[in-house]
Amino acid sequence: MKQFFLALFILVGIGASAQTASPVSWSYSSKKLAENLYEVYLTATIQPGWHLYAQAQPADAIAQPTTFNFTRNPLLQFDGKVREIGKLEKFHDAKLDVSANQYSGKVQFVQKVKVMGKAKTAVTGKLEFQTCDDEKCLPPKTVNFAVALK
Repeated sequence: MKQFFLALFILVGIGASAQTASPVSWSYSSKKLAENLYEVYLTATIQPGWHLYAQAQPADAIAQPTTFNFTRNPLLQFDGKVREIGKLEKFHDAKLDVSANQYSGKVQFVQKVKVMGKAKTAVTGKLEFQTCDDEKCLPPKTVNFAVALK
């Protein structure tokens, strides 16, 4: 009977953890730079005590880097790679002997796009990220996004 209650307690704990809101919230916007040229901003706001991993990680990293998968759109031409605006923290865990490039507080991921023609369109896709605090890491999470170009 004790084993039953122990198993039930563990399952309830796992379920409660899975229901916890993400410590990272995302917002999206665009800025017109010139005729048919835009910057798309994917902004992560990170709760205190948590961090989000950069796109590029050191060779000894075990963290899941943040990635972007843009939906193909014949009206759009992507100009360069996604760049990061924020205070990059270079972290090293001496116990595990691993390193990570990470952000705390806030980071913006910016992609330049050109619109081919006069049609109104949006940049859509999925982003994947992982977040950790000093005690635990949450599993990687995938988020869909859509950013109107106006």
